[in-house]
Amino acid sequence: MPSTGYLTIGKVVKRLQPQYPDLSVSKVRYLEDEGLLNPSRTPGGYRLYSQRDIKRLEAILYLQKSRFLPLSVIKEELDRAESGHASTQETTVSDAVSFPVDDEEVTGKLHPIDRMPELVGTTVSFVRQLSEAGVITLKRSPHGRDLVDGKDFRLIRVCDELQRFGIGPKNLRQYVTAANRESAMFEQALVVYAKRGRGAGTEATEEDRHRYDDAFSRMLSLTNSVRGELIKRRVGDSSKDMGA
Repeated sequence: MPSTGYLTIGKVVKRLQPQYPDLSVSKVRYLEDEGLLNPSRTPGGYRLYSQRDIKRLEAILYLQKSRFLPLSVIKEELDRAESGHASTQETTVSDAVSFPVDDEEVTGKLHPIDRMPELVGTTVSFVRQLSEAGVITLKRSPHGRDLVDGKDFRLIRVCDELQRFGIGPKNLRQYVTAANRESAMFEQALVVYAKRGRGAGTEATEEDRHRYDDAFSRMLSLTNSVRGELIKRRVGDSSKDMGA
């Protein structure tokens, strides 16, 4: 099969990473395993992505990031669009890439819980379970309606995807406890970092605040890496014992 116009998985990731910094080869392979992507392969088994494949991947990443949709819903919508059966009210591949939604318009508001299937692609009962587990906090309107903060949409979507692996809201309570405990550690570390970066008694500038935010993001990334590596080791050890 001629490779002209096709890209390897590594080149695809490199092309899209400026827009989606968290994109990795393993994530693209996961999307393939879930049936959302179906690239061509060389006789030697190497993946080759056409421009159509890349456009579909862009749509998937956009819908995850901006529309907070779970993979199952994204797959259904894109498959329906590509088969020519999408209605004018449904998201198509081209719509997803060309007409982005204003994120702040969604994340900066409170939304009635009964709109979660439409806005996030999950059930009302699942969102309530997340609230009961302490993962999110529901607000109450003056009229007694339960409201969901748009800032929680991304977290809800992540939790919804975890369900596919048998990790439900009750399992996530340990992360709520850990977050409450670790927040004190981060706050102390950031105080020390801020004092080290500027003299005592000096008022923080806008540049200091940006540096502070960058440091916080970096600390989160590093501690997540430590946590991930430790879990990998323990799960790997367990797998070895099971295979023995």
